[in-house]
Amino acid sequence: MKQTHQTGRVALLVDEPRWWWRGRLWCHLVSDTSYDELHEFAEALGIPRRAFHGDHYDVPEELRADVVTAGALEVGSRELLRRLRAAGLRRSPAERRRATAG
Repeated sequence: MKQTHQTGRVALLVDEPRWWWRGRLWCHLVSDTSYDELHEFAEALGIPRRAFHGDHYDVPEELRADVVTAGALEVGSRELLRRLRAAGLRRSPAERRRATAG
């Protein structure tokens, strides 16, 4: 049985699935608190670390309901990006590449 993530406040966000890749729709999962929280949440749901792209996880549309059930707040893409930037967790493309390489 998969664990769910409980927090005192919403810190995990998922946007709408709108990016096509390899014949599937994908959405983004982020934390507006910390990368550690994001990794812990993704691991508890069985989302592989290879889905991490420097400051977010790519999540296929068919797993989105599980992410929401586990505690992530559904937001639009602009709101997700705004909150990621406000938290100081948005990385540049070069920083994202370095974060996923190691």
